[in-house]
Amino acid sequence: MTNDRLFSELGNFRELAQSFGSVAAEYDRARPSYPDELFDELERLWGRSLKGARVLDVGAGTGIATRLLAARGADVIAVEPYAGMAAQFRAASPQLPLVRGNGDDLPFHDDSADLICYAQAFHWTRPERSVPEAIRVLRPGGALAAWWNVPDETVPWVRARVERLTAALPGRYHGYGRITEHTRHFAPAGLAVGHARLRWERRVTVEHVLTDLTSRSFLASLTPEERAPILAVEREALRADFPDGVVVEPFILDLTVAVKPG
Repeated sequence: MTNDRLFSELGNFRELAQSFGSVAAEYDRARPSYPDELFDELERLWGRSLKGARVLDVGAGTGIATRLLAARGADVIAVEPYAGMAAQFRAASPQLPLVRGNGDDLPFHDDSADLICYAQAFHWTRPERSVPEAIRVLRPGGALAAWWNVPDETVPWVRARVERLTAALPGRYHGYGRITEHTRHFAPAGLAVGHARLRWERRVTVEHVLTDLTSRSFLASLTPEERAPILAVEREALRADFPDGVVVEPFILDLTVAVKPG
């Protein structure tokens, strides 16, 4: 499936992407982070350390991944197209460099980066543009890494939520299963592709989960009045499943690393 077809099914993808600006604070506060094992696996698949590497975090959003990459010793630059997310990034991480731009037209010289990352973001690019752009900007032996936290739908309460949201938001919500398909564009471009999949979980409050949902494009692009009844149903379901108010939220973390020939 092409990105154009996916965006057509979801509606206007630019409108959906731009909707993040209105919920940037919620995004930064409630979105799941990433376990250390993700970066261990990234280094293993790439074959080199993040420490000292020049890294571009494309579609950086509010900087959740950018901060973790910097903590691993990377020389990281965030790349973010939208003003609302960029403003939240600067408020949360004023010490980290940020460039306005997007993956389809990277504002960097040829052979200028060791690693280009897309944390929850590669599916917002057009691979026929973003993959050649990444190859252009990467140095020989550099790598492109894309990863997603995907709710584990093998867990009954997560699957039930997917079914409710699919019914409540026809044509807008399709779950998360297809977003990782877009990495199929890496191998035909001459990149050596490796994959890893991690399982992890976080423990958060019911309201934290609802704030996370509010930051998702399928709800962020609605008005507060349109979101309210959907969130009310989800609040009731979560309280029934987790009467103590603490949600054990399971994720599958899907990582693809594609290395440019040296």
